[in-house]
Amino acid sequence: MKRAWIILILVSAVLQSGCRSPSKGQTDREFQPAGNGGRAYFWDKDLRPTVAKLPASRSRSRAPAAAPAVAAPAAAQPQAEPVVKATVEPAREPAAPPVVMTASTEPLQPMGSGLRPPASEKVTPLGRIVSVDESGGHVLSFTYPRSDFGIMQVDKTMPEEVRLNTAFSYVIRVSNLTEAMLTDITITETVSKDFQFSASEPTAQMQGNKLVWEIESLGPRANRSIRISGVATSSRPLEQLTAITHTIRDSAIVKVVEPTLALRKIAPAEALLCEPIQVDFIVTNTGTGAAQNVQIVDNLPAGIQTADGKGKVVLEAGTLAAGESRRFSVKLRANRIGAYMSKAMATSAVGLKAESEATTTNVRQPVLTIAKSGPKRQYLGRPVSYEITVFNKGDGPAQNTIVEDIIPPGVAGIEATTGAQFSGSKLIWELGTLEPNTSKKVRVSYTPAREGELMASATASAYCAEPVTDSVKTAITGIAAVRLEVVDLEDPVEVGGTTTYTITVSNEGSAADGNIRIVCLLDDKLQYVSSAGATAGSLLGKSVSFAPLRTLEPKAKATWRVVVKGLQAGDARFKATMYTDQLALPVESMEATHIYR
Repeated sequence: MKRAWIILILVSAVLQSGCRSPSKGQTDREFQPAGNGGRAYFWDKDLRPTVAKLPASRSRSRAPAAAPAVAAPAAAQPQAEPVVKATVEPAREPAAPPVVMTASTEPLQPMGSGLRPPASEKVTPLGRIVSVDESGGHVLSFTYPRSDFGIMQVDKTMPEEVRLNTAFSYVIRVSNLTEAMLTDITITETVSKDFQFSASEPTAQMQGNKLVWEIESLGPRANRSIRISGVATSSRPLEQLTAITHTIRDSAIVKVVEPTLALRKIAPAEALLCEPIQVDFIVTNTGTGAAQNVQIVDNLPAGIQTADGKGKVVLEAGTLAAGESRRFSVKLRANRIGAYMSKAMATSAVGLKAESEATTTNVRQPVLTIAKSGPKRQYLGRPVSYEITVFNKGDGPAQNTIVEDIIPPGVAGIEATTGAQFSGSKLIWELGTLEPNTSKKVRVSYTPAREGELMASATASAYCAEPVTDSVKTAITGIAAVRLEVVDLEDPVEVGGTTTYTITVSNEGSAADGNIRIVCLLDDKLQYVSSAGATAGSLLGKSVSFAPLRTLEPKAKATWRVVVKGLQAGDARFKATMYTDQLALPVESMEATHIYR
């Protein structure tokens, strides 16, 4: 009987200790079950959640087992570690090993408000950190670093129980709760010594009994999942610990720029001396950022200068934004022909430099010559022909070459080669472009209407060439074309009869002839009787000479007469000889007269 009372007292003590309230620092929230799973989870002093068996009225149908002692959360007073004892019930089945869900947050204590329940579970509103998913597995969630200031949330889904030596897997999901990019995330899973790791997706780095995953970055509100597979190698509960670290990069961004300059100079390869030389400069900021106070300078070679007479081109381009270009056009002028080479330099306020490629411009000039050739002397009334030759002896093309010939006054019958155009008192030929060391010829002719000196002038001109002129003088003189004619008025003549010889001199030329002298010679069958005419005659033997006629104008005539008597029968000969200033040799004319009996 005494032994029965002792047993009864001990049972009562056990029952009273099982109904004792939690110690100070422990709340009802920490002891309530996480859902329909029938288990309560607590944090021990190493920040590990553990599970205890509930009273039989709320537990599943299992063999009675005492719940292990659990420590109060880290925030509770550490002086006492109360023990919760489960109600003892008759044994129904072997006790299953408790499911242990653990999570490590390094030195920070996770709070219960980070629960992310599955969609199918209705979770009581007190922020449980462990729930049951649709497949019956347990989901452990914690928010890092604090529940009221969450940066990342870790959800770890594990099966409630697994079979020994049978492969299974569980999932760790990491979620970014912020609107910022998280970088350098490291997830470390410390596996139990009774867990044989087989694979993970993605692949983990093995460091002893630790599995390590490094996530370079995790975008705003993004998440990543890790699946771990393995086998439980003993019947002891598996304790898998999860730790996470990360970096939040909140940096001030300083834009680094590097402006660079590029300069292009465009100049013609050839130019004529008379025309301006247009040179273009294109400066470009090919880098990043603005290039300030950009200036272009081109030191010109001797012999070429700007329009205002300077030997240097200076252009202010100002500030160039990245990718911006500015173009400048400058007109230069050369003082003489030759090849001119230079290159430009672009600089900025901070010392940027860019040099253009050297450009060479050959300055050329056409140089014309003209020659007009023709007779130095021509008789009046006859056409005078001239040949005009234009030659480009320069090194530049003579563009729009024109030849003008001035028509002298008092001419007629003008003729010219093809292409000539009349313009007032000029003949004009448009010859086009005359290349260096080439020539062209034209011809013209006209008939002078009077004697004198004929001045014939021609001028050649072309673009960028000095005009040139050439003249030729032609002496226009008349020609005395005198003709001698002797006619007997009676023929035949009876012996003793008389006949008259008429001597006519005609000037059919264009000029007067002077000192015209007539000399007549009688043969033996004739006898001089008398003479008369333009000048007086005299007899000397058988010769009759007339005094010289001073001038015989063009188209004029002079006549002389000689009367003779027939002395004997036969053919008589009367010869007249004419001498003039214009004739180098005398002109003779003979008339025959028949004398009969």
